[in-house]
Amino acid sequence: MRQHELAPSRGSHHPRKRVGRGDGSGHGNYSCRGAKGQKARSGPGPRPGFEGGQLPLIKRLPSKRGFVNIFRIPHSIVNIGSLSRFPAGSQVTPQTLLGARLVKSLRQPIKVLGQGKLGHPLVVQAHSFSHSAQGKLEAAGGRAEVIAG
Repeated sequence: MRQHELAPSRGSHHPRKRVGRGDGSGHGNYSCRGAKGQKARSGPGPRPGFEGGQLPLIKRLPSKRGFVNIFRIPHSIVNIGSLSRFPAGSQVTPQTLLGARLVKSLRQPIKVLGQGKLGHPLVVQAHSFSHSAQGKLEAAGGRAEVIAG
C-alpha cells in the first residue's frame, strides 16, 4: 500500500451541509433555522442556560458554600485506646499497626490521637502525635517516636 492509496473508511466522511443555496438543495429558504424568532436571526442567539426570562435551572439550585483545602494531607488515624491490645513494652511501628488492622494502608501518614486509655508502657512510632496522645504515652511510661516521611 502506498500513501496515495490511503482513504478514509467508508461512511466516516460526510459532505458538508451547504445551507442557503436554493430550494433544490433541500436546505434553502430558511436555511434549516425554521421560521421567525430569536434563533432564526443572524448573530449568536441566547446565551447558554437562558430559559426565556424564567429563572434558569443553574440559579434555582442551591450554590456550593465554603471551600476545599487542596493542600490538605489526609492521615490514617489511630487512637491511644486501640493501642492497649499490644503487650507491655513492645514497639509499635506502622507495619505492626497494619498487621493489627488498625490502619488500612501505609500510603498515608499515621497520626496517633489521645482518645481512650493506655495502662502499660509502649514505644510507638508514627508520623505525628497529638499533644494529649503524647502525654498519655509518657504518663504510662512509654515513648512517642516521630518518624519521617
